[in-house]
Amino acid sequence: MSEPTTQVFSDHRELLFSVVYNILGSVADTEDVLQETWLAWTGRSPGGEPVENPRAYLVRVAVNRALAQQAAISRRRETYVGPWLPEPIVRPLDQRIDEQESVSMAMLVVLETLTPLERAVFVLHEVFGYPHTEVADILGRSAAAVRQVAHRAREHVQARRPRFEPDPRVQQEATERFLAAALGGDLDALMEILAPEVTLWGDGGGHGQGAGGQRPLQGRDRVARLIAGLASRSGEGLDVRYRSVNGEPSALLFAGDLPYAVVTLDLTPDGRHVNGIYVVANPDKLTNAD
Repeated sequence: MSEPTTQVFSDHRELLFSVVYNILGSVADTEDVLQETWLAWTGRSPGGEPVENPRAYLVRVAVNRALAQQAAISRRRETYVGPWLPEPIVRPLDQRIDEQESVSMAMLVVLETLTPLERAVFVLHEVFGYPHTEVADILGRSAAAVRQVAHRAREHVQARRPRFEPDPRVQQEATERFLAAALGGDLDALMEILAPEVTLWGDGGGHGQGAGGQRPLQGRDRVARLIAGLASRSGEGLDVRYRSVNGEPSALLFAGDLPYAVVTLDLTPDGRHVNGIYVVANPDKLTNAD
């Protein structure tokens, strides 16, 4: 394996990971796609035409390999126990996060409602800023068709979650207030911080650690009472450590030395109330959380 070949792939690996992860929402599946992309990159004919634009070539291969995996991934998720949430990307709170890696948990959940093609177009165009003509070249479609898909995907996303970025300090303060109320079982404080139409997503993957049952739980009264009840049974002894999760200030809960759950909040546009609670407690999704 020539050093330039390896170095070119290494130089683009972070970009490829971010693109594919935002399309699939799974670190393990993303790594599988990157391995396939690496094999395609190194398996080119030694005497073949040189690649004039390695970045474009690698992104095209990675995106299309990701789309090819979607059917198998969808079948696997049909048998998943309880709500499915994307695997969180956990970083130190003070670590600078590339904007291209920082699609929030709430946005990733919305992207799950798009078709695979819509999601790929949205990620490439809206998140990574690829022009429609380049997206068309990556996906092997006409620019006109890509524009139509992009318009449809953008309207779908905006209808479900208007795009806004809360101030990190506001996000951090809201997370601290919520965790204090949740782990303390303070029903009144929970009722004050939760929005009327709040939704709780609890992904335990069938391991008995998720909150909210088989479906997302909606409504301030129901969510507050469930959280307060859980606190009396499992809130004691949990250690809270604040981290950046998918680019946003969030919380990582530990039971002893083991990660117990990642808690990420989606705030109302004014930043005063919690509109969405995302709890990832499936141990298989916390193997890289520390």
